[in-house]
Parts: sequence; structure tokens; C-alpha cells
Amino acid sequence: MPVDLTAILPHLPAWLLVLFRLSGIFFFAPVLGSQLVPRHIKVYLVLGISFCVYPALLNPQHASASFINNVIDHPLSLYYLIPVIAVELLIGFVIGFVANLPLIGMQIGGQVIDQQMGLGFAQVYNPDTGDQSSLVGRVLFLLALVIFIILGGERLLFNALVNSFNHIPLGGFTGFAAVVDLALGVLSIIFELALQIAAPIICLMFLVTFAMGFINRSMPQFNILSVGFSIRILVSALILIVIIPTMEGTFISICRQIFYQLGKFVGL
Repeated sequence: MPVDLTAILPHLPAWLLVLFRLSGIFFFAPVLGSQLVPRHIKVYLVLGISFCVYPALLNPQHASASFINNVIDHPLSLYYLIPVIAVELLIGFVIGFVANLPLIGMQIGGQVIDQQMGLGFAQVYNPDTGDQSSLVGRVLFLLALVIFIILGGERLLFNALVNSFNHIPLGGFTGFAAVVDLALGVLSIIFELALQIAAPIICLMFLVTFAMGFINRSMPQFNILSVGFSIRILVSALILIVIIPTMEGTFISICRQIFYQLGKFVGL
């Protein structure tokens, strides 16, 4: 007996818009955007999530139901559907990218620390971002990722994304100025995070450099350059072990600010 799909076909354009908005977070979102996750797994995940989310959005008590019914009642032409899909993809992309920024801030702070330690040329591949990262930067990135998962960051990310359907109409997003404001706001917060992470090492290295310069001037026969790099690495490693526990509070505070900005963007 053939299956009648006529009742489902009107929902196809609205479902596609939901699907592509959900797909956006799989580019840069923590864990989901990692290159370690195979692409076919990402495809299966976003399809499964869309099949779960779309029926929930049809609840008459949610504002998303009226937005979806508007798309169903006014079918989109192919020429109009393509740019609308690109906009929906951009919304998911922005949400995932903003959620990933605290981790990038930790990595930037680690790269500054590596420069101060003299390990700036030691680079390792970071599969989560797809580029090269410094040693301490990679360690701090993984530390931030663990804290992010323990705090339920993925749950907050999906909550923000699903709530965006109640605040940002499907195919009707016009708040590009809000995207610019969100980007400028979170970027300033991220540089603040990187500075707070690297500030203790920067101050310590200034004192170490000053001390080595004083020793070199007072005792010229002592070749300070032969032991200078070893001293910088040793002292930086010791102070890094001491301050790593304090980074958790700083990272959590920045995450709260980031998700507050993200919540304002999606109407939470």
C-alpha cells in the first residue's frame, strides 16, 4: 500500500529552515564543530535533532508555531528559499561560534603565556579548531573544554538555539545589526579573558627579565644567556601550576557573560 505524503509536503520548506539553522552550530560549536567528529556523524546528528525539534516547535503555546504556520501558508519560491536558508545557516553559525569563543579565549591566553616562556615556536595541531596551537594554549583549550562540558555548556547551547525559533522568525530575520553588536560585545569579553589568564605570567616574566638584566650588569662574567631560557621556562611552569586552579573561576565568569549576551540575542 503506497504511503500518502501529501500531508507532510507542506511542512518541507519550514523543516528545511529548521534543519539549516540547527546545522549552523556544527561548524564552530564546542565538541560538535570538532574535526574529530566525522562529517557523516554530524549529518545523522543534525537530521535526528531536527526530527525531534520540529514537532515541538508546532506546539500552539510557542511563538514558533505561528512562524512555522506562516511559512506553511505562504510557500517560498526556490529563488527566495536559497537566501533564506543561507540566513538560517548564519544564525546557527553565530550561536555556535559565540559559544566557542570562551575556549578560544583560553587558547589565546595560553599562546601569550608560551610567548613569554619562550615556547612560541613549539606548535601542535589542534583538531578542534583545525589550526596550529601552542603547547600551553592547547592544554588550556582542553581544560576549558572539560569545564564547559561539566557545566552543561552543550545543554545551554541547544537551549539557546531552540529558543531562537520563538524569538527569531523562520525566514524573517532582519536583525543583522544585533549580530554585529553581539560580535563586538563578545570579542571584547574574550580578549579580557585572554588578558586575565596571561597577566600573572606576563608580570612574572617582567620581574624575571629585570632580575636577569640586573645580574648581567652586576656580574658580566656570568653568562646569563646560557641559563636565561631555562630559568624562564622553569619559573613560568611553576607559577602556571599554581594559577591553573584559579583559571576555573575566571573561565566560568566569562562563560556566564558570554551566554548572557547570547541569551539576549535569542530572546532568553
